[in-house]
Amino acid sequence: MAEPASVEEVAETMYKLVAQAQGQKKLKPGDLTKSAMQIFGDRVDKKVCKEAIKNLIESGKCVYTYFGGSFIEIPHEEGAANK
Repeated sequence: MAEPASVEEVAETMYKLVAQAQGQKKLKPGDLTKSAMQIFGDRVDKKVCKEAIKNLIESGKCVYTYFGGSFIEIPHEEGAANK
């Protein structure tokens, strides 16, 4: 069996997925978990994916948004923040 993927490795991959989808599609936590499990195969499980999402949120790299369901996105820059 291959060596398990680290939480940091999974989190970085999830961040890239969120960044690619930004502005086109909103991703749910379950979408990220499914994608990570497809990418890493048997090297990850749901527990590692959940921990990776937790790391992204706690680090501020991603935020939860709610619009008829919970989604994970990169924090938006407010217009006033650019001044």
